[in-house]
Amino acid sequence: MAKQTKKLYALHGRKKHSFNLPLTKTIKIGKREYKIVIKEDNKYGTYILWKNRRYPVEINLSRQNKFEILFNYVSYSFTIETPFSLKRKQYLSKEKGASEDEKIIAPMPGKILEVMISQGDEINRGDPLVILEAMKMQNEINCPVNGIVTSINVDPGMNVNKDDIMLELKIIQ
Repeated sequence: MAKQTKKLYALHGRKKHSFNLPLTKTIKIGKREYKIVIKEDNKYGTYILWKNRRYPVEINLSRQNKFEILFNYVSYSFTIETPFSLKRKQYLSKEKGASEDEKIIAPMPGKILEVMISQGDEINRGDPLVILEAMKMQNEINCPVNGIVTSINVDPGMNVNKDDIMLELKIIQ
């Protein structure tokens, strides 16, 4: 009997990443495939070893198909969907009308060091938006979509909590 492979999707905001089960110990970025090693020990806890560097991993929240992980001290939220649940989710979002607004939320608590855009600016996906200092590290928050800045809710020197809305954008194609 042939080995059966199932496909799942990880949804992070508007990004969709597919992967096959059972999971392999390789990741594909673009067209290149990289070998990774997942390890756990008493000294470092759970971590991913990739290109001879250790990246700590911790699951903060796991509820139904929603997950929040801390990867290399940065928080990521995503859902895991089967092909059927993904189609259902896409159908329901079309029914209610896709939002043309994007809210940029703080991925972790910290202090705003710099706001790099102004209200009314047209920005592209990947453009830097703000510098957020957390745990003595400066994190550049980049734009996930092409859009126009409609509101800025933070100023330099301001402290934010995780999931605070820092900016709002009107999505443009």
